[in-house]
Amino acid sequence: MKIIIKPDKGFGKIVLEIDERLSSRIIEISRKFNVSVDEVIVRALVGDFRKPKENLRVLEKEVQELEKKVWKLEKEYAPLRFKAYSVSEDNKLLAIELTGLMAENAQLRRFLRMEIERNDELRKIVRYYLSG
Repeated sequence: MKIIIKPDKGFGKIVLEIDERLSSRIIEISRKFNVSVDEVIVRALVGDFRKPKENLRVLEKEVQELEKKVWKLEKEYAPLRFKAYSVSEDNKLLAIELTGLMAENAQLRRFLRMEIERNDELRKIVRYYLSG
């Protein structure tokens, strides 16, 4: 990898050639922290790294405790989500069945030469359950 360092003012520039191992490490850091390769090189040259304000071990311990709480809550709510999903699927099936019954009702009314009732409220509810 070739690095060219240009000053803000003036014409001088420095050209560096770095080996493949170092360039692959720079690219890896760039991807890991989602910053550009140029930004990684500038920070490495300037030494502008953030230092943690608190002890990292304390923070890691807090994160582990929070993860345990999250998994505990996940265990509690997973059955509820499954039940909600099954109710939602049942509602879809009922909406499909209701659509068929509404169509059959309309056909029977046509056959009996009765007035066809168009229930828009019911159709909105069926559309809601079929779309979700």
